Amino acid sequence: MKVLVIEDEKKIAAFVRKGLEAQGCVVDVAHRGDEGYTLATTRPYDVLVLDIMLPGRDGLSILRSLRDRKVPLPVLLLTARSELNERLDGLNLGADDYLTKPFFIEELVARLHAITRRASGATQSILAVADLTVNLLTREVKRGGAGIELTPREFALLEYLMRSPGRVLTRVQICERVWSYDFDPGTNLVEVYIQRLRKKVDGPAAVKLIETIRGVGYRLQTPP
Repeated sequence: MKVLVIEDEKKIAAFVRKGLEAQGCVVDVAHRGDEGYTLATTRPYDVLVLDIMLPGRDGLSILRSLRDRKVPLPVLLLTARSELNERLDGLNLGADDYLTKPFFIEELVARLHAITRRASGATQSILAVADLTVNLLTREVKRGGAGIELTPREFALLEYLMRSPGRVLTRVQICERVWSYDFDPGTNLVEVYIQRLRKKVDGPAAVKLIETIRGVGYRLQTPP
């Protein structure tokens, strides 16, 4: 997932970023409401984690504007435990879910997965191409029934490829999706991680799934 977090409390924002990145998510953080609103309306994200009390522009104002503009971005509100009216206002304005502070990062991750699945209309938790399967809930990866151990970033890259089998993805698209917008355009991160995935996913397999399209990018082949 590519997640935007708008949270002015820097300790909470850092806690959320660290927890989500440990799960392979790409996370952008804004500490002011106006800055966060600009990001939410100009860059693609899978989900928004939105605090209600923010400097510059409050969370409910951001949510109202997003829904007025028909921005379909799923939104999870972060609220104080005692503020029932704010939670109700947020849900009535179009928030998809809320979580009260303090919270466990595991619950936040589970809720984000749930609302992004609902938003995309996806009900299955397993992606499959040929004999390669990825379980999005347990994060298990198998090729021909044999388990494959991936790092969080390798998992994120493979998931991105598997969500668009047959589609050529450019280096820039991969960097923006799997890393962030703050990447060095001259970096060879994509090539390094593609090589790692090839060793683990294709390895000795007779059918190679990860294909390089010279001068363009990469794709996951769908064998006939």
